[in-house]
Formats: sequence, structure tokens, C-alpha cells
Amino acid sequence: MSAFTSPPASASKVRRVRALAADPTPAIRESAALSHHAPIDVLEHLADDADPSVRACVARNPRTPTWVLTALAADRSPRVRGWVAAHRLCHPDLLARLAADPDPAVRAVVAWAAGWQH
Repeated sequence: MSAFTSPPASASKVRRVRALAADPTPAIRESAALSHHAPIDVLEHLADDADPSVRACVARNPRTPTWVLTALAADRSPRVRGWVAAHRLCHPDLLARLAADPDPAVRAVVAWAAGWQH
């Protein structure tokens, strides 16, 4: 952890992220899903987005909680499941489950992630 952390997000910043999350354009929702200022409820909502690229961005966000990652590990998109496997908070049990994923790319990410301490 850095001794020089950023100040908490302002209310206007959080409102802006919420507005981005509700935008009809997937690329705009992706930016909300990747935001370090995205509230947990926004990440939970975007984890159910119809667009797999948005769900993948939720899986990439370092602030995404483990229970959201667990849900995303069952996503129909291998790209989303791969990002779950690469997430630093992916629980070892979840990583073990993803090791048996039918998609070879997801299994390759699991093998890579196994080298990291979880």
C-alpha cells in the first residue's frame, strides 16, 4: 500500500460514474465498470450487463468484490471468466473451478494466475 493514497471520491465524481453506468453505449458503461470510484452497487449492476465487454470490465476492476467475481466466474463469455481468473481477489477455490473451464484460454489464464499468490 502506498502512503500517498488518493482522497475519497467526491459526491459529484460518484454521480458521474453512476450516470456513465446508465448510458446506452456499451463503451461508456465499460468506463464506469473500470472506474476506481465505482460504488459496489454499480459494479453489481454492471456485472449483469447485456454486453460481455462491460461484464469483462467489471471483472477487471480491482475493487470488484469477491461475491461479484464468483458470479462472473459462471458467465457465458470466456473473456469474462478469464478476467475473473486474472483478478487478484480470485479465491483459490474459484481458481480451481476455473481450471476445469471448457475454454482453453480461460484454463491458460488460470495456469498463469496460479503463479501469483492468492
